[in-house]
Amino acid sequence: MKYDELIKHIQSFAQSDSREQAEQATHGTLEVLAERIVGDEAGQLAAQLPDPVGNCLRGREGQNGSHFSLKEFYLRVSEKTGMEPVATVTWVRAVFAVLNSAVTPGEFADIRANLSDDYQELFASPEDLEVQR
Repeated sequence: MKYDELIKHIQSFAQSDSREQAEQATHGTLEVLAERIVGDEAGQLAAQLPDPVGNCLRGREGQNGSHFSLKEFYLRVSEKTGMEPVATVTWVRAVFAVLNSAVTPGEFADIRANLSDDYQELFASPEDLEVQR
């Protein structure tokens, strides 16, 4: 998937008119994800994404991820992007939903395996998320 297409899908999923917010949310989410998961896994995910977003995941190869809760994940993305915490939840879910279709199923499963059970809501199917809105 190309960068513009990825951002448009995330923007659409979040039901937003702001491309700038979609870009901020995508970059912020992936930067925090890189802190949370094993660095080599982040690099493998980056290899399947266009450079502007893939680069957010690079640079931690060989490092272990830090363990923090989903609530802390949202807080870190909010701080990194300057977005309100409530809006951040919507954006992070949008990024994960689009990642699910942008990378191979095996890679997405590897990301899921790197996260604790409290991250489960990020791996709901797009149909499940539509119901939650």
